[in-house]
Amino acid sequence: MTSAPLPQPRPGASAALRAIVFGLALGISAPLFADALADAQRLIRKGQFPQAMEAIDHQLASTPNDPQARFLKGIIYSETNKTDEAIAVYTKLNEDYPEFPEPYNNLAVLYARQKQYEKARMALDMAIQAHPSYATAYENLGDVYAKLSNQAYGKAVQLDGASKLAKTKLDLSRELISPPAKAPAKPAVSPLPAAEPAANKAAEQ
Repeated sequence: MTSAPLPQPRPGASAALRAIVFGLALGISAPLFADALADAQRLIRKGQFPQAMEAIDHQLASTPNDPQARFLKGIIYSETNKTDEAIAVYTKLNEDYPEFPEPYNNLAVLYARQKQYEKARMALDMAIQAHPSYATAYENLGDVYAKLSNQAYGKAVQLDGASKLAKTKLDLSRELISPPAKAPAKPAVSPLPAAEPAANKAAEQ
């Protein structure tokens, strides 16, 4: 993972899973486009989402297949709670650019927010397949498995309330998925590196 850190998103933006806020591991073809994307990123950092969307739409009018701009559009949808639109953006990016792990990762975050943990797991598996050394996807996958374990232990306790072992495991799984006290979850952020697919981070429960 490369380049300078960005300011943390506003509190409550994420929980256990971490979503990439900026940056596909792609090069940009022209300085003009790089400037436009940098401007959009600055607007997103400030929470000025309508202005950022306007800048991105302006660029997409000239370069409709620009994956960087499309990725940022997905981020804006996600940050403004337009989950269905964000899912549609990331899903199409995955179809068009299956070699990049970041859209899979952010898609998994959105599925996890909806408690669709099996879909989140599959998306993270694809992120890891695209980039086997993508640490963020492994961490998020661990969080998803912890959620699935919690659900399974809860079902076991529901079916056999006398099982002390199942109750103990349920309690342990709850501790695992609970955020640490006084340590709000923070999505990883990273600007646009150039060239090869590299890892970036991602966010939510």
